[in-house]
Amino acid sequence: MTVLLLFSLAIIVAAIVPGPDFAMVVRNTVLSGRASGMWTAIGIGLGVSVWVVAASIGMAALLAASALAFTIVKVVGAAYLVYLGVKSIRAAVKDRKRPVDELDLGREMSRWAAFRSGLLCNVLNPKAAVFFTALMPQFIGSGSQWTLVSELAVVAMITCTVWFLLLANLIGLMRKILDRPRVRAWLNGVTGAVMVALGLRVAAT
Repeated sequence: MTVLLLFSLAIIVAAIVPGPDFAMVVRNTVLSGRASGMWTAIGIGLGVSVWVVAASIGMAALLAASALAFTIVKVVGAAYLVYLGVKSIRAAVKDRKRPVDELDLGREMSRWAAFRSGLLCNVLNPKAAVFFTALMPQFIGSGSQWTLVSELAVVAMITCTVWFLLLANLIGLMRKILDRPRVRAWLNGVTGAVMVALGLRVAAT
């Protein structure tokens, strides 16, 4: 129980630090509402559990050690973030130019699209490979204890998902303010710029 609590604390500290996952939840919630943000959170949670298992069986360590594999994941992840960022910026520009009565404030993203965006954002983050490669040996030792690995994967998924669900709901509560055309356009623009910057940073490091 102590191991699980310490692991949960490590995961929540890492999740709270703003990064691609944080930006993705904000983007999808602002763009398509609370439900989209929540499905994005679930996708991120699953992605974290994937990294826990991958690190435990050595895949993440292999990825971190292989320059070519690491570069491929880094480029793909960076391109994905930049693509979504540019998409948000374009939406912000269009919203600013449209009359208020023509704005589609109810743009809905499908559950699958929201879930997939969260999952891909996390799984394609090369820094996650480095983080979990360093973190997991502190909890599982040199041997793969599959019962413990499974428990850690579930704890990581629940911890991350709960945090990002709270974030999505907090932003959702502010929806009346966020749905104002100028505010919405500004937030889409800022979130898009942040995602582009994060993508370029991933590519450069």
